[in-house]
Amino acid sequence: MARRRNRVTIREVADDAGVSLQTVSRVINDEPNVRPQMRDRVQASIDRLGYVPSLAAQRMSGSRSYIILAINDRERTLADWRERQGTDWVDQMLLGGMLTCSKHGYRMMVELVDTHSDHVERELGAAIAALQPDGVILTPPHSENLQITRLLASRGIPFARIGSTEEGPGIRLTMGDEAAAYTATVRLIELGHRHIGMIAGPREYSLSGWRIAGWKRALTEHGLNAEGLSERGDFGYESGTQATRALLDRDPELTAIIGSSDQMTLAALEVARDRGLHVPRDLSLISFDNTPIVRFSQPPLTAIDQPIAETVSTAVEQLIGSDKSAGPSKVIDVEAQLVERASTGPAPRTH
Repeated sequence: MARRRNRVTIREVADDAGVSLQTVSRVINDEPNVRPQMRDRVQASIDRLGYVPSLAAQRMSGSRSYIILAINDRERTLADWRERQGTDWVDQMLLGGMLTCSKHGYRMMVELVDTHSDHVERELGAAIAALQPDGVILTPPHSENLQITRLLASRGIPFARIGSTEEGPGIRLTMGDEAAAYTATVRLIELGHRHIGMIAGPREYSLSGWRIAGWKRALTEHGLNAEGLSERGDFGYESGTQATRALLDRDPELTAIIGSSDQMTLAALEVARDRGLHVPRDLSLISFDNTPIVRFSQPPLTAIDQPIAETVSTAVEQLIGSDKSAGPSKVIDVEAQLVERASTGPAPRTH
């Protein structure tokens, strides 16, 4: 049986090149204070020995950790995992973040933090102390949690705030929520709908308000009424069921609903079936998220495709190239797209 080959260490490279460990580390980290001849000698040893730098070796210079830490909502993520519903948000976050980190020689790590916890500072502080990340990506609702943003700012750690436009430290990024809701509403108006409901997300997420604003703006511009046509949910299925029932009970002329998550919109689809309504002949539906499941519902849901991977990738690029001394930058808005499927159609002629 063949013996497993031992991993080449940074010390072996240093011994082979006849230099110190710190010199090898500076070459690995591409630092400027290394003479060209010395750099060539170390690189020749690296190539000859087949050495692959580890994070520990990269961190020896003390200037960088080569880790980007992403913080996601613990309670919601674990609930989805336990229900085996999947978390497309996390998947897309990893897709965009890991690939971009890898391109720059970085690693991306994910921590789940409960934004409601009294121990949030202690939990996050422990993660930061252990990992010493070069940057942190905050996702909603953490991106607007002052405990978290103040902690990162006080420690001089660059961070990105996805889903936040508030002034203050950190790189601000959004995913075109208001424009996407406006686009979805206009599309329904083009199909002849005049009574268009909105199932919004919880107030703790700013993006919920942005989506309501986009929906209202489209209705107002086309001389249509928004009053009484909005309900709030928590992004979950049960809340979508309750919101849809409330909207249909309140306005019998309702012919379209925009849901602020796939789960809530799938609930709307089930409520429509229970009431004998055909989708899209009697009721058109548009969802936010565009997770894989909506392609397999009957009918497949028209949805706003959120650019999660692209947004996280942009956040990583910004963090790696960030200047800690730079002042607040403008909000980076990554455009979302409307993907039309079979859940939208012309408004019923009787309305």
